[in-house]
Amino acid sequence: MKPRHKRLLLVGVGLAGVAVAAVLVLNAFRSNLVFFFTPTQVAAKEAPAGTTFRVGGMVEKGSVERMEDGFTVRFRVTDTAKTIPVVYKGILPDLFREGKGVVAQGKLSADGVFMADQVLAKHDENYMPPEAAHAVEQAQKAQETVIRK
Repeated sequence: MKPRHKRLLLVGVGLAGVAVAAVLVLNAFRSNLVFFFTPTQVAAKEAPAGTTFRVGGMVEKGSVERMEDGFTVRFRVTDTAKTIPVVYKGILPDLFREGKGVVAQGKLSADGVFMADQVLAKHDENYMPPEAAHAVEQAQKAQETVIRK
C-alpha cells in the first residue's frame, strides 16, 4: 500500500470516527431535550403524548391537596386562561406556595392529569421562571382580547 493510500485511509477512518461521535452526541442531546408548554397549550393537545415535557404557570389558590401518605401532592397550574391538574410524589421545594410561579416536569397521563417527577418553584418575591412569566402574560392578553369582543 502506497503512503498516499495510507493517508487517505487514515483520513477516512478519522472522518468516520467524528461522524459516529456526532451522531452519539446529537442522540444524547435529543433524548435529554425537554420542551416547555403552557396549560393552554396542554389543554389544546399541543403537548406531546407520552413524552416528558414541562408545564408552567401559577399554582392556583386553594388547589393544593396533600394526600395521607405525606409525599403525594395534588395541585393545579394555571396561566389564567386554562388550568392543568398536577400530581407530584416527593418533597416539594420550600418556596412552593399557592399563587406563586411554578414549573413542573413530567408526563401527561391518559386522563389529562400531569404526573410530575420534578417541581421547580420561584426563587424570591419578584421572580418567576421566564417561560412561566411569558405564558401568563400571553394568556392574559388572549383573555383580554376575548373579553373585548
